[in-house]
Amino acid sequence: MSIRFTTKARRGMVAMTVAAGLALGVAGCGGGGDDDKKPEKSASAPQDRGSDPSAQEGQSDTPLAEMKGASGLLLQVTSAERDSGGFVTVSGTLKNDGAQRVTVPAAVRGDETEILRHGMSLGGATLVDSKDKKRYYVLRDTDGRPLTTTGFTSLKAGESLAVFIQFPSPPSGSSEVTLQLPTFASAPITISG
Repeated sequence: MSIRFTTKARRGMVAMTVAAGLALGVAGCGGGGDDDKKPEKSASAPQDRGSDPSAQEGQSDTPLAEMKGASGLLLQVTSAERDSGGFVTVSGTLKNDGAQRVTVPAAVRGDETEILRHGMSLGGATLVDSKDKKRYYVLRDTDGRPLTTTGFTSLKAGESLAVFIQFPSPPSGSSEVTLQLPTFASAPITISG
């Protein structure tokens, strides 16, 4: 099952999330790292195998980056777009390039207690801005759910899954960042917009 949002609804949801996160001191830099647990269904964050379709419209076939993980997993980053709402959406495809079914490592969830409570996700991802010496963690909704693809556990051989991850936006002068995801090689990416 996949919940899809219109661009306007997604932006409104993220703007509300950013405001709540800033008020709670969650959306900024620092703290935390990796995570682990099971997903809850919510209308406030995309769930299961879905991703944000509007963030993937107009993507080229050439990925911005490829990050190799364990057991033949591959994350191809196809876009990293800055939005006027104060966030960056990184979109791509998680693929199993191996010959057999692979369980996605629980480490990709990270280890922050708040994200662990909400199940399997890419909540352990971070953006590193070397220029301003800051690390950005995945945004969360007001219930603490990570704003990223959730609800997946494994991929069959050759299977791929469209994914997205949303972060607070680095300053507009910082477009060269490094995407990190536990158990995957890090990759430099360029933020557009």
